[in-house]
Amino acid sequence: MSAMLPLEHGDDKIQGWHRDRLAVIYVRQSSRQQVADHGESTRTMGHVGLVLGLEMSRLARAGRDWHQLIELCTLAGALLADADGVYDPDWYNDRLLLGLKGTMTELELRLIRQRMASGRLARAGRGELAVPLPAGFARRASGEVALDPDEQVQAVVRLVFGLFEQLGTVHAVLRFLAGHQVQIGMRERSGPGKGEVAWRAPHQQGLVNMLRNPAYAGICAYGRSRTDPARRLPGREHSGRARGLESGQWLVRIDGALPAYISVEQYERNLARLAANRARAESMGAPREGPALPGGLVACGICGHRLQVSYEASGQGLTGRYCCQRRHHTYGQARCQQMAARFLDEHVVAQVLSALAPAALELSVTAAAQAGDRRAEADRIWRQRLERAGFACDRARRQYQLAEPENRLVARQLEREREAALAERAHLGEEYQRYQRARPARLSAAELAAIRALASDIPALWAAPTTTIADRKPLLRAVVESVQVTADGATERVHAAITWAGGQQTHAGLRRPVARTGQLSYYPALTERIRALAGQGLGSAAIAGQLAAEGFRTPRQHERFHDGEIQQLIRRLGPRPGLDHDHRTDQGGLGPGQWWLAALAREISMPAATLFGWLKRGWITGRQDTRPPCRWIITADSAEVERLRTLHQLPAGYHNRRRWTDDGTPIETSTDKEPGNHAREDLRSLH
Repeated sequence: MSAMLPLEHGDDKIQGWHRDRLAVIYVRQSSRQQVADHGESTRTMGHVGLVLGLEMSRLARAGRDWHQLIELCTLAGALLADADGVYDPDWYNDRLLLGLKGTMTELELRLIRQRMASGRLARAGRGELAVPLPAGFARRASGEVALDPDEQVQAVVRLVFGLFEQLGTVHAVLRFLAGHQVQIGMRERSGPGKGEVAWRAPHQQGLVNMLRNPAYAGICAYGRSRTDPARRLPGREHSGRARGLESGQWLVRIDGALPAYISVEQYERNLARLAANRARAESMGAPREGPALPGGLVACGICGHRLQVSYEASGQGLTGRYCCQRRHHTYGQARCQQMAARFLDEHVVAQVLSALAPAALELSVTAAAQAGDRRAEADRIWRQRLERAGFACDRARRQYQLAEPENRLVARQLEREREAALAERAHLGEEYQRYQRARPARLSAAELAAIRALASDIPALWAAPTTTIADRKPLLRAVVESVQVTADGATERVHAAITWAGGQQTHAGLRRPVARTGQLSYYPALTERIRALAGQGLGSAAIAGQLAAEGFRTPRQHERFHDGEIQQLIRRLGPRPGLDHDHRTDQGGLGPGQWWLAALAREISMPAATLFGWLKRGWITGRQDTRPPCRWIITADSAEVERLRTLHQLPAGYHNRRRWTDDGTPIETSTDKEPGNHAREDLRSLH
């Protein structure tokens, strides 16, 4: 006598209630997203008694889908059936058998994919793998890759690579193509027009793909990208690809396997130029529109990293500034150095113009030749477009003439196509005439003479109003590789080393503008000289003139000190009594807790200009005396003086930062505790 366990069924798997339900044929299991969005099949499972299929586990996308079907049938009480038998997923043995079938099928599919991948790799290693071809190539009936037989398609491809070699940026190439209405010919890969040439407007990413594609250098490459499963998106089969691999990481690279438009050396130069144009810390980046001409080329002589360029608006437009912030942003350390951009830009430009002066004649010839070649190439492409339009008209005419006149259904359509072709040719001819009037194919004698005249006087060409910053920067980068600067602490002395394109270096000692007189390297000699001249009874104007004659420069590297600056230095040094000893005001004398602004600044040991900036921001309380020279009277008792002294000891930019422990808003100030130029000028005029 045998007994059944509680979870086992009888021998008959098909029950009567199974026969009362529907039977469905399993095609494939939907994906998880499809199950969530389209739940009709899941809702009808309660009415299904049997799921029929032939090798159902092969139809699943993965083992997860197969087990999902088994679990769904278990919950609905449905059976599974194939050519081998009927299975009840609720039975342990049948469930184990179904799971084993799914696992073996998944392994088999894995092996099939692996064999297919190995076959593709073997064909790619022999250069026989057929992959989609970029613009400028065509595949013959024998499977061999050849240059596109269309001359215009080849001319445009060669023009793109030639322009990038000369202009250096993708945007410059794109602007030239768009300005001359040059389109790129592509072979249709599918559809009714498969194999025909379709002309499309150029775009940035398409040009970048052309420059990065090794096929144009005759290199047959395979495996230039990898698939990262962690980056794949649901429902997108080809997502998650990691591109930009180095050539050493490619699976296959065969040089000379394809017809080439450019050499391998030029292809590698293009990749290096594209990498250098990227706005990254390790690259100099493409020339930008900012006025700092050597921006991206300036490197820190202390840490070796590139100096970041920042701009601020002033009365003279944008004012540039170089600052080494790599260690500050990465490690929170102090900035290596920072300096104004104008003095360094002027030095680099003077050196570049001096280096280019002997090559003026050669530059004029080269510039004229390049301008003529570009115009001739663009004009040749225009004439090819006209030739193509004429061929289309002739073909439409022949088709119309071959049609039977009585068959008006066909003749009317061919007549419309012929009229459209004639209209297109007429429109293209008018566009070409307008283009010729704006840009003749050959440079005129006046244009050639102007190019020679400008090239012979390079400084005048550089300073011409028609020469933009975007024109100057590529010329500077063509001859200068890098500019390394090293400041001598906080002083005005800077050592600059220009590395030219050939590897030679030019060293020079420069003077940069600084914020305070105390930063000057010759400050001790300056103060000693002021004491001596003040002791001789000379006035401020006479002292300023004598200092200018002896070569002393201001912190901003002006030739002459302002009279007010001399007065401040004299009061600071104390060789003779100044205005601070006069306590008379328009309301009597200075009261308790009242200070002249300059006297309070000396008490706190801070620049008077900074204290005046605090007054303008409302950090301190004061009023302006109505009696000449209209000085400022600051109200500050001993506690207030101590608060201001503590505030002055905080690091620069401290008040702009919003700390994570502070829920309030930061104080709106400049990035430094120093006031701006306007505040400093107002203070100077008051003194």
